[in-house]
Amino acid sequence: MARNVQTELLRSFVAIVEAGSMAQATETIFLTQSALSLQMKRLEDMLQQKLFRRDGRRLLLTATGEELVTYARQLLALNDRIMQNLGQQSDPEPITVGMVQDFADTILPDVLGRFRLEHPRARLIVRVGGSMELLEMFDRSRLDLVLCLGQHGDRAGASWDVVGHDQMVWLGDPANIEREELPLVLLEPPCRFRDAALRTLTEARRDYRIVMETPNLPALRAGVRGGIGISCRTRRFAAAEGLPVITASSLPPVPDIETILVRRDGLMDSAHDFGDLLADAAGNR
Repeated sequence: MARNVQTELLRSFVAIVEAGSMAQATETIFLTQSALSLQMKRLEDMLQQKLFRRDGRRLLLTATGEELVTYARQLLALNDRIMQNLGQQSDPEPITVGMVQDFADTILPDVLGRFRLEHPRARLIVRVGGSMELLEMFDRSRLDLVLCLGQHGDRAGASWDVVGHDQMVWLGDPANIEREELPLVLLEPPCRFRDAALRTLTEARRDYRIVMETPNLPALRAGVRGGIGISCRTRRFAAAEGLPVITASSLPPVPDIETILVRRDGLMDSAHDFGDLLADAAGNR
């Protein structure tokens, strides 16, 4: 007699694996930790196999658990495709997207317009923040797609691609470069632009002083527009914000930076389509 595995148990199992713990998985499954624990016991009883083992405080997969992850993702993807293509029309699950401000201010409006033509019923949740902040949210299964700057390494249950390159440039009032100490307006760490600017000036033995630092781009823009110092960002960002690019040869050149698109495995077709539109737009400077 055939036995069936309940998809809600598999969905909770995959959420725990991707989040790294039951506590973190509660943020995406919206069940309490005790409810998730009971679900995993039911799944283990159903399969007559242990799926997790403890290593101190860490929750690790057994060999059976590792094998089940692959099957579970395949089955859930097929289940979601059936419901999306054949199920009764209802509001789909939202696609959660994260991107750095550079792209939210430049390519996002066009991408949203094109996506709406292809998927008029799709729902989106868009988060804007720094690359490290967004990738941490991705690791906690809070985001499906992340468009960020600079490589950050492989991630479990995900793939990433270099979809473009942006040229870093110096921004601000050229009069500031005549000062003995170059005044800088920078984002707080961690920030790849901050690191690139400071490393470049140090290697060139150019004296500098940080006159303003801030956690957000609107304040950085204000500092640059106000003329209190110069900053470093992409040429794309400078053009979108109407900020002056400093081309003086007295400043050392800053490097290019890669644009990275990170996708969670097993996404529905509409999420993949949105990712493709982001990749295409980010690659066209």
